[in-house]
Amino acid sequence: MYQIIDRFPELTPFSGDIDLRMERYKQKREQLVGAGGSLVDFANAHNWYGFHKTEDGWVYREWAPAADMVYLTGDFNDWHWTDTPLTKTDGGSWELFLPGDTLRQGSRVLTIVRNGDRLTQHIPLYARRVTQDPATMSWCCEVWDDTEKYPWTDDGFCRNDAPLIYEAHIGMCGEDFRIETYRTFADKVLPHVQYLGYNTIQLMAIMEHPYYGSFGYQVSSFYAASSRFGYPDELKYLINKAHSMGIRVLLDVVHSHAVGNTLEGINMFDGTEYQFFHSGARGDHPAWGTKLFDYDKPEVLHFLLSNLQFWMEEYHFDGFRFDGVTSMLYHDHALGTNFSDLSMYFTMNTDIQALNYLQLANELVHSIKPHCLTIAEDMSGMPGMCDPIGDGGIGFDYRLGMGLPDMWIKLIKECPDEHWNLGAIWHELTNRNAMTVSYAESHDQALVGDQTIMFRLAGAAMYDQMKKDCHTPVIDRAMALHKMIRLLTLAAGGNGYLDFMGNEFGHPEWIDFPREGNGNSFMYCRRQWSLLFDPSLKYQDLGYFDRDMVHTASYYRIFDQCWPDIKWIHEDDKVIAFERGGLLFAFNFSPDRDHADYAIPVSRGEDYEVLFTSDDGIYGGFGRIARGAHSAFTPGMDGNFVKLYMPARTCVVLCPKSLREKE
Repeated sequence: MYQIIDRFPELTPFSGDIDLRMERYKQKREQLVGAGGSLVDFANAHNWYGFHKTEDGWVYREWAPAADMVYLTGDFNDWHWTDTPLTKTDGGSWELFLPGDTLRQGSRVLTIVRNGDRLTQHIPLYARRVTQDPATMSWCCEVWDDTEKYPWTDDGFCRNDAPLIYEAHIGMCGEDFRIETYRTFADKVLPHVQYLGYNTIQLMAIMEHPYYGSFGYQVSSFYAASSRFGYPDELKYLINKAHSMGIRVLLDVVHSHAVGNTLEGINMFDGTEYQFFHSGARGDHPAWGTKLFDYDKPEVLHFLLSNLQFWMEEYHFDGFRFDGVTSMLYHDHALGTNFSDLSMYFTMNTDIQALNYLQLANELVHSIKPHCLTIAEDMSGMPGMCDPIGDGGIGFDYRLGMGLPDMWIKLIKECPDEHWNLGAIWHELTNRNAMTVSYAESHDQALVGDQTIMFRLAGAAMYDQMKKDCHTPVIDRAMALHKMIRLLTLAAGGNGYLDFMGNEFGHPEWIDFPREGNGNSFMYCRRQWSLLFDPSLKYQDLGYFDRDMVHTASYYRIFDQCWPDIKWIHEDDKVIAFERGGLLFAFNFSPDRDHADYAIPVSRGEDYEVLFTSDDGIYGGFGRIARGAHSAFTPGMDGNFVKLYMPARTCVVLCPKSLREKE
């Protein structure tokens, strides 16, 4: 019996399902690498396929098992489709040698595949740079010579602390009406991330994708860093610089599906729909209109596992956020499933092949870099998601707390905050069965069709009432709740924390990519940093609060304590308080009731010192609680208490005096 059963005894009725997944995992692993073989050695496709410079020319290889002929065309042969054929070798592979400087850095090429009497054009599967012609809008592979290695200076870089993640999109990281670059992010945004105290960035839309508005989630070229943002070496510059600042870098990797395009993507590369994907209806995602991988095929696993190793080797990524894990795990992709009982995780609906792939992926990346991070985007709460593979788990380090932003948006939309049920909020914050990255909002809540927390709270008042010398009920409420929601989510909701670029200072409006419906405008596809740096606006106040809450979480290592220790919930008073990392976090959600000398139970029999409050003037508050003020403890029959002054809609963070004196 696997140890996952010891941790979750309620899974005992499903021990047979867990035995089956583990037996299939072992069988698949042995099929790939043999008894005692290494996945690291297996995941080497990028070192063989694609374009590789040799001493006397170039070699180009592809895997196209059903193709009758494969050709290379490009500017090197004046785009004559069938002048330059490849030779078929073992295992459905094809090979071509081009002598001397027939190909050069930047040569533009396409692969031509004959299947029966059809000739089709394709981007090479292992292309490392893919560009779009601005005049014709057609996509093409540019041959990329990587024989001269980038001069990395990050040897030995490693972090193993809890992740404080700044989720970011390179293209919209600037304020100008354009697509921004890797270098812009490295030189202008990374210092901001370091200043705020985040120790990790999570980069979206890096893997090449033909439709900009997909946010990078419809990948076409899995081995190409998006050329929209610059050259491969410029992405390496970004990551190298992040490492020099002590910031780890995660790739938002999309192995859950692929774009259905045939020219730009990998779909029907060899003329069949089943080369990479399931054939028939099973190969099509019913909600996303994308193609679904056949995770049972060793060649597909070779492609995907090698892809992970490639990004870690070539670009020095420190781990991955795996997109669409819930969709992968279930044959019905969890569409409309509420997972109300455990049987929903362990029925015939579970896609064991996809689950085994995720186990193999986690084994691989942690073999390459033991302190790397893997995070699962899973809303189902699959038991064992973050348990070791040997214990019967899937092997992720963290999962995303996807229910938390849904909870906050639902509350803000449907229930006045004076009626919020604190017990229900606490249950949602702490009801987790795995190591969790919490967040109040990510890019999902900032897109057209949804709204950020600040915009939903304040609405149109953000346009003319965000001056620091302006106080209106709408903005005062929005500012107060924005700070309280984010601190409560960070301090109680998980074992790490995530913010999306700009949300920390309440970025107004939504994200809308340039498209025909908005006149291809970049108006809403950028970050208005000038709002943050304008000393007359309250966005700066929210930014200061985010900085200090993140630094506090990091400095006091609050995530070393796995679970917050609840000390007090009072529904009528709208007060909730808990301890974590030695600190006391207290919140008064009442919209109109101040609490003076409010007694909160505490673990330590000593005075507590105020570190900061959401009511501090620097955060746009009214300065009613002095920093450094002591809250005296009072011993009682039921333990120790501190007495606090808690104005309406404020939160306060306190530190035991003895802990403060040790600093």
